[in-house]
Amino acid sequence: MDMTSLPPVARALAARQIPFRVFRHASPIRSLEQAAADRGQTPDQIIRSLVFRLGKDEFIMALAAGPGQLSWPAIRAHLGRSRMTLARPEEVLTVTGYRIGTVGPFGLARPLRLLADRRVFLPPEVSFGSGEANVAIIMRQEDFQRALGEIESGDFMAA
Repeated sequence: MDMTSLPPVARALAARQIPFRVFRHASPIRSLEQAAADRGQTPDQIIRSLVFRLGKDEFIMALAAGPGQLSWPAIRAHLGRSRMTLARPEEVLTVTGYRIGTVGPFGLARPLRLLADRRVFLPPEVSFGSGEANVAIIMRQEDFQRALGEIESGDFMAA
């Protein structure tokens, strides 16, 4: 496998010998639903990686499945924090190495605390950002969990 032709998230997974597939969209992604249809998946199989700023130079990443909204009160309660904001695009690029819309939870520019809504672990196959626009990583759930390792999970989706 030519590592240089792989998107950054795929290189990080390949280096750890974790199985995955690279999916290249034929046209720009306009919606989560379109991305899922292109990949032969349902929207709940797409894992979104959202970066939050908790304080000066303190960030976390939350993983959410599908189009639902994360519950900020649930995340704040889990973290024991009263304040957090979505990271600005330039902050996301700095802490992950990826632009918004391409972020995946692997191969990050720096280590981040990861939280996952429990729903990310339900589909037998998932996909997520590869670090490149219009390119996704597709993985079996067991490989995804092995790659993530021990991370914090809970009910973080809004009702």
